[in-house]
Amino acid sequence: MEERFVPLAEVRDILKRIQKERGELTYEQKTALKHAEAFAKLPLEKVRDLMKELSKNIEKLEERHVCKIADLLPTHEDDLKTIFAKERIALSEDEMKKILEIVSKYLE
Repeated sequence: MEERFVPLAEVRDILKRIQKERGELTYEQKTALKHAEAFAKLPLEKVRDLMKELSKNIEKLEERHVCKIADLLPTHEDDLKTIFAKERIALSEDEMKKILEIVSKYLE
């Protein structure tokens, strides 16, 4: 079985598809769908484009970092610092500015 990180927008779409196919979700799936609908701020296609652009432009970001950024859509350096507070990678000021610049394009 393959494991990978997925953004909330993809979780939302997967659960909606399952709900349509099966007609009913388990309690846990309903809770996850409710959470994904409340917090996934962008459509899946935009999230995928954002993730590709982040991965391409900031090489030191891992898939999990890109997913977290796509889910939280940070708008300030402090937000980014919070995301990376417990991580072993340190972002330069230029990298943080580039990430925020990329995210802001998708929020418009």
